Amino acid sequence: MPTDRGHVHTEHHHPDNLALDACTPAQLIKQLAHDHENVPRIIAQAAGELGAFVKRLVPKMRQGGRLIYIGAGTSGRLGVLDASECPPTFRSDPGQVIGLIAGGDASLRKSSEGREDEPMGAKEQLEPLNLTANDTLLGIAAGGTTPYVLGAIRLAKACGASTALLTCAPRDMPPDCDQLIVLNTGAELLTGSTRLKAGTATKLALNAITTATFAALGKVYGQIMVDLAATNDKLVDRAVRMLTHIAPEVTREQALHLLTQAGGQLRVAIVMAKLNIDRDGAVAKLSAANNSLRDVIG
Repeated sequence: MPTDRGHVHTEHHHPDNLALDACTPAQLIKQLAHDHENVPRIIAQAAGELGAFVKRLVPKMRQGGRLIYIGAGTSGRLGVLDASECPPTFRSDPGQVIGLIAGGDASLRKSSEGREDEPMGAKEQLEPLNLTANDTLLGIAAGGTTPYVLGAIRLAKACGASTALLTCAPRDMPPDCDQLIVLNTGAELLTGSTRLKAGTATKLALNAITTATFAALGKVYGQIMVDLAATNDKLVDRAVRMLTHIAPEVTREQALHLLTQAGGQLRVAIVMAKLNIDRDGAVAKLSAANNSLRDVIG
């Protein structure tokens, strides 16, 4: 007999009690959009909890620590998605933010829902990481009850890592969990389908965590991602435009030349432009300022 999860908020029936099968496609889409309107407010309400998580995370990452997302199904896929976007956005090491999903990478394309019921299912995924006290594991579970995720938290804690659970349903603090982050999204319009509102809120929360973290690590200046990896034409163009935005005295052609001299490192090119120095000088100044562009150019 499966555990009765009727008490979990994300499993409740939606109060609007709509007959979705009787709606036209346009009507159903409007209802879904309406049901998502509260998601930004929910994220704003959780800003304190999310911010506290980032404050604890950043010093550990400065010491070489990693952020590990882990989840099953939609939650796992969202963690993998956010982790995979960090290297091109912030030029972070691919091993700095890691996304793990129940069932492994094959589950990204083909669902393996049964794997989430295995409390020790994450053991073979976590063991090769050799977790330390500088690492942080964030379990992601919309309903907050996934055995695979709760088991991963226990395993990580046993290794000395910091742990947290991100959930979209209120619950008590799980064992071996240092922080509980609740995004109280409530019932889904399609009952129990947490890929909808809960998934949207989770995506926003993970975006917020990594953006705030890498901003604190000097990867952001103003609203500019100054350490992006310019690895294709679109990103080279973006880097050139960002450079001319911060250093408007530089032409587009000069910006491209500086970027080339800087080895594609936008932050270095910006220092070269603003201080009129060569690449080695720019690298030295950034190194002395712990890679904080604001500390170098103001």
